[in-house]
This record gives sequence, structure tokens and C-alpha cells, in this order.
Amino acid sequence: MKIKLDILAFGAHPDDVELSASGTILKNVALGKKVGIVDLTRGELGTRGTPAIRHKEAALAAKILGVSFRENLKMADGFFQNDKKHQLLVIKKIRQYRPDVILANALEDRHPDHGRAAVLLADASFLAGLSKIRTTHEGKAQAAWRPKAVYHYIQYRKLKPEFAVDITPYIDQKMKSIEAFASQFYNPASKEPATLISNPEFFNYIRNREKEYGQLINVQYAEGFNVMEEYRGDVLI
Repeated sequence: MKIKLDILAFGAHPDDVELSASGTILKNVALGKKVGIVDLTRGELGTRGTPAIRHKEAALAAKILGVSFRENLKMADGFFQNDKKHQLLVIKKIRQYRPDVILANALEDRHPDHGRAAVLLADASFLAGLSKIRTTHEGKAQAAWRPKAVYHYIQYRKLKPEFAVDITPYIDQKMKSIEAFASQFYNPASKEPATLISNPEFFNYIRNREKEYGQLINVQYAEGFNVMEEYRGDVLI
């Protein structure tokens, strides 16, 4: 696929992006910007559902968000590392799609994959701009490309955001994209083990979190983001 993106959103697991940055994605898609999603893993260690089910759910969520594409790098859930092997997988995607902005996992969170993915994605974003790192796509050499900014969305742990994006017109559509991952959330008929996010109050938690971030910028709903000092950019999202 040959496409130049405005925003490339990464998630350690299918549904990470929807839970924390889907309102921002919807807003930018509505503005005519090109957005893509790349999931690092299939979420195969998740307590509920299966990789096959989550693949279908991720495709439905991508359709709801209106993104240009969604891909999965099939890294090992729970065990991927910030090393050369995994950095090169990300570098190839950054060079393939040449995004101006990367959206990445939270810098710290209760799930260890999230913080580890955050650093992996930030490091790969920098390394993608080094021409002496050689990569290929479909048999052709890839040109170096460094995004202008890497922004880390906030996940379960409530962090103080460095900036917030007004998503008020998109909150209902955001929730629909999250609900696409039906295997992960509350279902009274399910016999699978309960998890933190399968609690029937979890959707209220998401709305209330976005309300809190909205208060920071005097809007009804917002999503919060943080930035590593060395990856600050001047690109608005």
C-alpha cells in the first residue's frame, strides 16, 4: 500500500487505540486527514476472547473510525521487547507510511506492555530517520523518515496530560468503536472470567475520564496526551 499518512496510531494490543485516542482519530479523519492504525500484537494473552475474534473486532472498529487501513505486526503479546528486531518492524512501517505524527501507548500504565511499547515506538520513530539503518519494502530500499512528533495517549492510569484534544462531537462514535471489541467488555451471558474492563461500569469510567480531561481545556470531553522531551513537535492534532 502506497499512502502518505498524517497520523499513524500504534497500540500494543487491539483496542488500546480505541480506548484512549479514538476521539482524536475521528476528529482528524473528519478534517480530511489520513490516519492508519498498526497493532503490535494480536492480544493473544487476553483473558477473554481469542486472536481470531479480536481480529474481526479490530476490523469493525477500524471501519467505525474511518481510518485508511489497520495492520497487525503479530509481535508476541506480553513478551515483545524494545530491541533491534522489534524496532526494525516498526521502522519499516514508519518509512512505508511516512506519518507526520505518531500516536503511541502511555509512557506508564498498569499493563507492562503499554510502557514498554511507548519506549519502543519512541525509539523506533527516532531511528527511522537515520539513513544508515537500511530497510526494504517489497524488495525496494526505503528512504529514511522521522515523524515530526510522537504523542503518547493516556490509558488506564490517570496521568496528568501535557495537552488535551477536544473530542466532544465524537464521544458517542468513540464509544461505538470501543464497543466493537464486544468480547472484552461486559456481557451478562458470557461465561469467561471477569476482568477489570469487563466490569459493567467500565464504559462510565471512560466517559468520566474524558470529562476530566475536558475540564482542563473547558470543553465537555477531551483526550489527554503526554510527550517525551526529545520528541516534542509543533504538529497539532
